[in-house]
Amino acid sequence: MEFEQAYQSALALVEQELAGCFLEEGPHDKLLDAMRYSLLAGGKRVRPVLALKFCEALCGSMEPALDYACGVEMLHTYSLIHDDLPCMDNDELRRGKPTCHVKYGEWLALLAGDALQAAAFERLASSSRATPAANGRACAVLAKAAGCAGMCAGQYLDIADEGRQLDVDRLTQIHLWKTSALLKAACLLGLTASPEEPSPEQWAAAERYAGELGLAFQIRDDMLDVESTPEELGKPIGSDADNGKTTFASLYGLDECSRLVAEHTRRAQESISGVFRDTEFLSRLAQSLAGRKN
Repeated sequence: MEFEQAYQSALALVEQELAGCFLEEGPHDKLLDAMRYSLLAGGKRVRPVLALKFCEALCGSMEPALDYACGVEMLHTYSLIHDDLPCMDNDELRRGKPTCHVKYGEWLALLAGDALQAAAFERLASSSRATPAANGRACAVLAKAAGCAGMCAGQYLDIADEGRQLDVDRLTQIHLWKTSALLKAACLLGLTASPEEPSPEQWAAAERYAGELGLAFQIRDDMLDVESTPEELGKPIGSDADNGKTTFASLYGLDECSRLVAEHTRRAQESISGVFRDTEFLSRLAQSLAGRKN
């Protein structure tokens, strides 16, 4: 199957599952509306696709990881809602639409994010597609990525360091936490869901792949904030410079950033080569993200 067909097949599984979430009725309808508004706003769904495809690379099937894939996307959506809030990045556009707090108000957006984070762990813990033991391990994997050794730590440094000139080590640390941590969780969730136990070598390879993929993804993101347009990107451009943030683009310039994206992509591809049954899709995914336009 060609890469794009394979990607769309995995994407369709996730979209179908997410579309059935938070449809219940009650006096909290507006909260559910806000959750669905952000969760179903589109996007590439890179994290859930990674979960599905790492599971498939290990056991030959995506199905065991479908609940975990939905959970990681719920948690990712929560992080985007909170990142966009006025007290954080204060962005008004996300994926070409008004951000959650612009559409629903700040307090409701805050609660929608909180509820999506809780729903993510509920989805993992109650999955019938994997074993109860795997569900427990999955919750631990996702919690580590989300907390003070992952996204929250990265977001803290990102905000605390605004207006400061950072060196490459500090900037890399921010994005290993803020960006790579959840990508790593997605890959490891796929392995955790598999009925076939991953070897230590496979686990370590998934971690290396995600770390390199995350840095390539972030560097490309910083480039797009300079060279893209709001229409193409689906969100404002130049916000990093406006907020006084050091980025890979401001530190290195666009030409060197292009080289670094290619280098981290190559390392990601090499890290999984020969470790799993079939790594063609995962290798192609890394390559496609290196050249993305949004």
